[in-house]
Amino acid sequence: MTVALHDLTRLTDAERATLLARAEDDLGPFIEKVMPIIAAVRERGDEALVEFAKRFDGADVRGDDLKVSDAAFDAAYNALDDEFIEVLRYAADNIRRFHERQMPDEMRWAMEIRPGANVGERFTPLDSVACYSPRGKGSFPSVTLMSVIPAVVAGVREIAVLTPPLANGSVDPATLVAADIAGCRNVYKAGGAQAVAAVAYGTQTIPRCSKIEGPGSPFLAAAKVALASRIDPGMPAGPSEAIVFADATANAEVAALDTIIESEHGDDSSVFLVTTSREIADAARAAIPGFWADMSEERAGYSRAVLSGMSGGVVLAADELQAYAFINDYAPEHLQILSTDPERHVDHIRNAAEILLGHDTPGSIANYMMGPNCVLPTSGAAKTRSPLGVMNFLKACSIGSLDRTALQEMGPKTEIFATYEGFDAHAAAVGEKRKKAMGNG
Repeated sequence: MTVALHDLTRLTDAERATLLARAEDDLGPFIEKVMPIIAAVRERGDEALVEFAKRFDGADVRGDDLKVSDAAFDAAYNALDDEFIEVLRYAADNIRRFHERQMPDEMRWAMEIRPGANVGERFTPLDSVACYSPRGKGSFPSVTLMSVIPAVVAGVREIAVLTPPLANGSVDPATLVAADIAGCRNVYKAGGAQAVAAVAYGTQTIPRCSKIEGPGSPFLAAAKVALASRIDPGMPAGPSEAIVFADATANAEVAALDTIIESEHGDDSSVFLVTTSREIADAARAAIPGFWADMSEERAGYSRAVLSGMSGGVVLAADELQAYAFINDYAPEHLQILSTDPERHVDHIRNAAEILLGHDTPGSIANYMMGPNCVLPTSGAAKTRSPLGVMNFLKACSIGSLDRTALQEMGPKTEIFATYEGFDAHAAAVGEKRKKAMGNG
């Protein structure tokens, strides 16, 4: 199977738009399918979760076993090699330190905006959050670390981890160990749309939560949209996507190697190598099949499907300005810049959730242990959204106070403003009636 080549100078507007499309651009059909699942969980709670675990995950789960036990955590540690547990701890330490640096310098600040008028903000953690760790085409303890750690750092009171069960009714041991290392032992066996419904409404076992964060399938995304009036759906984080931008100084073989990273997640991923060099384009296309040969058939199959069609491959740009325009329109989840001077390109990129600089910064390390969060906005949401971080688990409250002098200065101006907008009570509250009520003081 040949790696696709897309020449931007020859594409029609419609063909270029197809390259920018994502698997979750139209959730309508998925929303229709998840509505009965949501209704069942709302009406029958744990009973429905047990039923859906069997139907969708092929898992035998009992109603009294939806929450992972302490004994299961102990068994999870015993199931993993000590070396891997230390790797999880190393990654967690980097992730924790990065997110601790994200915390506001002051949880409450104030300023005197006018004489006698003090205004400011106070930051407080959310009361409860659900962190979703997917398990569709593999298990993702990395996502567990990346979602739970910033919630813990932010000080969220109640954190629940939801993840689909294995066929034997247990949970992936690395996911359990990751949750424990991150600081959460409230792990529940529920996946997909039913997991979103469970934390949106609460069941006999799973607590209702204020917000859910974490990536997943279009069914998970559809349930988030459908339940947005019941639970904050968090950022859109769907199938993996990436752009590797290689300028004329890049190493073509490294470009090929890094292009396949995100393409192995699934056939619904979207990955492009963007370059201005025909030589690099040809060399990378020639090198990629050799890397496929060394992968498992499943992962190679996903990568081939992605890189041979319109959702991936090599994009050849006429010049760097055309390459920047494509990248900014695409707004990738992951962007890697391969160049002997990657900093030269950074200021031209407006829309990307993550930017990795240079040949020594492969996406693999960013996904697991560099520190910044790997739960990132997808489907073009990087145009307006930021990576998952502590601010996703905090909320700000404005605080203000006036003394009598400030009231006397701002009151007449406020009365004029309120009168213009036609709000009589607003105007009265700062006019003569207030002076009279306060004893004309």
